[in-house]
Amino acid sequence: MRRENVSSGTCWETTVGYSRVVRVGPFVYVSGTTATDESGNIVGAGDPYAQANRALGNVEAALQRVGAGLSDVVRTRIYVTDIENWDEVGRAHNEFFKEMRPATSMVEVRRLILPEMLVEIEADAVVEDATD
Repeated sequence: MRRENVSSGTCWETTVGYSRVVRVGPFVYVSGTTATDESGNIVGAGDPYAQANRALGNVEAALQRVGAGLSDVVRTRIYVTDIENWDEVGRAHNEFFKEMRPATSMVEVRRLILPEMLVEIEADAVVEDATD
C-alpha cells in the first residue's frame, strides 16, 4: 500500500520527526493537533472552546489534504490541561461530530508543549473509497 505523509509546516514536525497526517490505504491518522493558525500562533488564548474549535478545524483541514473528511473519522482523542473544561471542549467536538459520533476519549494532562495550549486533539479515520 502507498503511504502518504503530509506536513502542516509547524516547527515541531521537523524537530520531533512526525507528520501532521499519514494515510496508508484507507487508514488516516491525524497527529495531536492544537489551536494554531497558519503562522503557528495560538488561537483562543485562555478559551478552551475556541481552542478546541480551532484544533478541530485544523484536524478537518489535515483530513482533506489526504482525501478524507470528518465523516470518515472513527476515533478522536482529546487531551485537556484542565478537565473542568470538559463541557466547553465537548461542545466544540459535538459541533463537528454531532452526526458521526466517533469513539472518543478525553483525558487531563499536566501540560502541553506550550503553556498557552489548553487542548490537543488526535483523529483516526477510515476512507471507504481507497484507491490503493
